[in-house]
Amino acid sequence: MSKERLVVAVVGATGAVGREMLKTLEGRDFPAAEVIPFASARSAGSKVPFRDGELTVRELTEDCFTGIDIALFSAGGSTSEKFAPHAAKAGCVVIDNSSAWRMDARCPLVVPEVNPHHLEAHNGIIANPNCSTIQMVVALKPLHDAARIKRVIVSTYQAVSGTGQKAIDELDRQVRQMFNMMEPEVQVYPHRIAFNCLPHIDVFLDNDYTKEEMKMVHETVKIMDDPSVKVTATCVRVPVFYGHSESVNIETEKKLTARDARAILSQAPGVQVYDNPGQKMYPMPIDAAGEDATFVGRIREDETIENGLNLWIVADNIRKGAALNAVQIAEELIDRDLVAVRDTTVFLK
Repeated sequence: MSKERLVVAVVGATGAVGREMLKTLEGRDFPAAEVIPFASARSAGSKVPFRDGELTVRELTEDCFTGIDIALFSAGGSTSEKFAPHAAKAGCVVIDNSSAWRMDARCPLVVPEVNPHHLEAHNGIIANPNCSTIQMVVALKPLHDAARIKRVIVSTYQAVSGTGQKAIDELDRQVRQMFNMMEPEVQVYPHRIAFNCLPHIDVFLDNDYTKEEMKMVHETVKIMDDPSVKVTATCVRVPVFYGHSESVNIETEKKLTARDARAILSQAPGVQVYDNPGQKMYPMPIDAAGEDATFVGRIREDETIENGLNLWIVADNIRKGAALNAVQIAEELIDRDLVAVRDTTVFLK
């Protein structure tokens, strides 16, 4: 298909990630003849900025995808479950940012730096992984290729923007209230987030892990296509606006020194090594905010096991953790000439 004729939709265009998707399409000069923003009936008719002007938001309906080649979805799981199959039926390739399709066997779960070849088998819906999973596997895949990772232990420190605009507003409001000696209002989270940490992201499951933690476990295995990799996670919400941080411990089959790991990661796509403890150089969320790269620092050997490494990984959860990864998938589809749905009945059978 000619790049000049591509029509791209952004579903959920008025949300934080949807707006970032539009910004990313513009910033990367994505080859589309037309970009169409969609949202709920409530937002239809509103304007969103794009390039040198504005786009008018259209109402999302089941029959709105005719003539659209690629749709970037970021409107929540229930919306994706309802509308993505209709998009695929219309011959539109969906790249979905919700959790709705991630573990569906019919849908590849893709991070372009890690498993772009999985796109070859797509049936019209491609899942964008969880934000915390994306940045971790970008850093782990080159190490896995070099020394084969056996086990991953990760603790996350996740920004409130991962919950959405209401959580950003709540953190801002609570900080102001506390500085003014007022009782902070708690609405979005079960406890106050200002000056606090909540070891609770998404709902608790029967095994006492949260859904967010199990997303990291299952998604990592699917993306790396290696069920032998064992993952355990603890996910924590912290009072940071943008940028997720992760403390990651890995055990490998082959020995990797910290120097080896730095050299490998320095050559890895999408990774920027920022690691000089003597100069107090290590990644922080304020460094990653607004940036495309996944930053890795505090690379050091785990002295308690024979083949272990500790890493500190930081990325902007709205960019690489959502919008950028989705746009990169779209770019990969174009490069591989995969902007077509082979069987438009797969998701409506």
